[in-house]
Amino acid sequence: MLVAALEFKEVFPRYKDTDQSFQWVLTVDDWVKVKNVCQLLAIFNNVMKIGSRSNYPTINLFIFEACMIKEILAEMCWDQNECIKSMALEMNARFEKYWGECNLLMSIAVVLDPSYKMMLICFCFPLIYQELEATTNIEYVLTVMHELYNEYVKEHNSSVMEQNVQGDARESSSSSCSSNAFRRNVQSGNAMFQSFLESVDTSQPVKSYLQRYLEEGVYICDRGSDAEFNALDWWKANAHKFCILSKLARDILSIPITTVSSEYIFSAGGRVIDPYRVSLSLEIVQMLVCGADWVKVQYGSENKSTVTVTFV
Repeated sequence: MLVAALEFKEVFPRYKDTDQSFQWVLTVDDWVKVKNVCQLLAIFNNVMKIGSRSNYPTINLFIFEACMIKEILAEMCWDQNECIKSMALEMNARFEKYWGECNLLMSIAVVLDPSYKMMLICFCFPLIYQELEATTNIEYVLTVMHELYNEYVKEHNSSVMEQNVQGDARESSSSSCSSNAFRRNVQSGNAMFQSFLESVDTSQPVKSYLQRYLEEGVYICDRGSDAEFNALDWWKANAHKFCILSKLARDILSIPITTVSSEYIFSAGGRVIDPYRVSLSLEIVQMLVCGADWVKVQYGSENKSTVTVTFV
């Protein structure tokens, strides 16, 4: 509304000439305040575009925008305009409330983005936090990252051992008709191969997948195509290279920035579930919303509200 008002600021005084009851004509100083406020709010408008350019953008895309907001707010807190200064001080206080502590989930997601890795963390944290606090948070992110990776290693090894036990049981059942003497002296090729897989999958290399991944350079996108880079697609293509780490990246990077699309947050329309469907179970509601999103993406109408899905 403020941007639209700026375009018609010359019209408001004339509107007073035709309507005697219209008394709210802004002064020149008021219009200057409106222009300054628009410049400040435009920052947040650009950030919202990041969250609404697709149905559910992943969480690794947001930390750079948060860093930019912090830097601009810190600059605006020293603005000579008292109106902008007071707004920026209140905004910065709210920012510190939510970003005073390190956001581990978002930080780990950034590390698992091959185009960022630890480089973006080392760049953003000194801008968001104090020098000592930034160094502590960087080390904390690395520590938690290794602990989380080790949990995935344990889960992977246990699943491999369970598969081997089941394979041995099937092998024993299939060879029950063979003679006992033959079973004692000869080991089948399948059993030998399963033993080999067990030794390979459970033995850790000198450097873990995580260490190898962090030591490699960041992925450099082609010029002009960085906006189209998809970290999940990269991990899918490199799953054979980083076996266990790719499973961790799949689980973390699939988390959206928000569970509600921005068009629903600012929409003046009705609710997704109307009063006539309040008795639906949680599973059915999830199916309805998820199915509608799939249809929108399939037919290229993710930004249109005319697509509806009816489940019988």
